[in-house]
Formats: sequence, C-alpha cells, structure tokens
Amino acid sequence: MTIEYRNIRNKLFKGIVIILTVICTLPLLLVLYRITKEGISAINWDFFVNLPKPVGEKGGGIANALVGSGLIILMASVFAIPLGISIGIYLSEFKKTKLAYFTLLSVDVLQGIPSIVIGIIIYLWVVKTMGHFSAVSGSIALSMMMLPAIIKSTEETLKLIPDTLKEASLSLGVPYYRTILKVILPAGITGILSGVILSVARVAGETAPLLFTAFGNPFMNTNITKPMSSLPSIIFNYAISPYEDWHKLAWGASFMLIAIILVLNIITKIAQRKWRVQF
Repeated sequence: MTIEYRNIRNKLFKGIVIILTVICTLPLLLVLYRITKEGISAINWDFFVNLPKPVGEKGGGIANALVGSGLIILMASVFAIPLGISIGIYLSEFKKTKLAYFTLLSVDVLQGIPSIVIGIIIYLWVVKTMGHFSAVSGSIALSMMMLPAIIKSTEETLKLIPDTLKEASLSLGVPYYRTILKVILPAGITGILSGVILSVARVAGETAPLLFTAFGNPFMNTNITKPMSSLPSIIFNYAISPYEDWHKLAWGASFMLIAIILVLNIITKIAQRKWRVQF
C-alpha cells in the first residue's frame, strides 16, 4: 500500500466525517434560524414588562411567564442540588455496597422515565393532595428530572479524584466530613457545577410536567402555593391558539427560552475552563 494511496484514503475519510458533521448540525442551525427569525421581531420592552393581553387586544408580554419560570426553576434547584450532590457523594464513597447498587439502578431508571409520566405522578402525589395546582408541585416534578444529571455528574467527577488526596487529608487528622466538604468537593467543583447547570438547562424547557402541576396563570403571581405561569406552558398554550398575536408571543417566548438555554451552556463551558483541576 503506497503512501499516496493512504493519503487519499485519509482525505476521503476526513471528508466523509466533515460531511456527516455538517448534516448533523444543519437541523439545529435551521431550527435556530427559524426561531430567531420569527421570535426576534416580538422582542421589545413591552414584551418583558407587560402581562398577556385579552383576546382581541394588541400587544402584551410574558412578564408573568418569565417570573414564573425563574421561581419554579429556583425552587427545583433548591430541592434537587443538595440532595443530588449528597447522593453522588455516597455513590462515589461507598460504591461497593448493596444500597449504592440499588440507588444507582434507581437513578438510571429515573433518568429514562418520560417527563409526562413524572408530571402525572406528581399530579397524583402533590396536586390532588393539596387540592389545587401550584408552583411547588411543578418544582418537585422538575427537581425529580434534575436529580439523575446531578447525581451522575457528581459521582463520575468524584471518582476521578485520586484517593491519595483524601488519604493525605485524613492522615493529618482532618475529620471525614470536613475532608469531603473542604477537600473532595472543591477538587471536583468543575464537574459538579457542569452537571448542575446542564440539569437546569434540561428542565428549563420541559412542558409536560408543568401542565399537570403548575398549570399556568394569566396574571402575575409570586405565591408558590398557587398556579403559576412558565415559558414552556405559555408557548404551548399560545402556539395552539387560533390568534395571530398569540402566535407572535409564542415565537418570542421560544426565542427567549432558547437564549436562556444557550447562555446556561456557555456558562458551563466557561466554568469548566476556569475551575479545571489538574491531578
């Protein structure tokens, strides 16, 4: 086999890889182009500060959905992040126990459960118990969806930390809990933070669980025990409506949601570069 023939094969293979990469990227670029084209025209000051107008009136905004999404995701993060990191620490420290095995199995199963099923479960457990829809129930549903990503990222990150780092801390007389909190967790902050941000980005666009739990609210509401609007729910409701003005708001809300997810992913990349730890 001559060198020239090998070079031709290498160039051919490289060309095929480039073509397939472009083909995989093209659908994403087309979606982003369409959403940007349709949604950017709806973005203005009123879009951010006003509430939705009644049918037949021009204008209006999605201020209630922006505030609602922020509160729901914030509460979901409060529920999921401490619990997810704690479980991840346990799985990395006691990976050979039976409890760790069944916990990891449960995490894998939870990760594969469709979001609409989680919404129905939380509806039966929380909404029916409370007797009404609420932002709290929506946050619980989203937190359940956040847990697998946080747990897996924490577990896999802490597994990469050398045992000698923990042994050195323990040999100096540092208590075990302080070793975990002051040595192990800071060393794995990059992977843990990445998992947290990616889990937030994942649930930010979930619609089905919120339709069964938070439901929606055309008014501004900050009471977490009452129904609350969100970006995914307002996109769903406005997109299926027969009104052109509502379609325009749905495109604008879609653009905002995509922008938020894009920013979260950029923050993840920046965090990975800034806090990368070398062992």
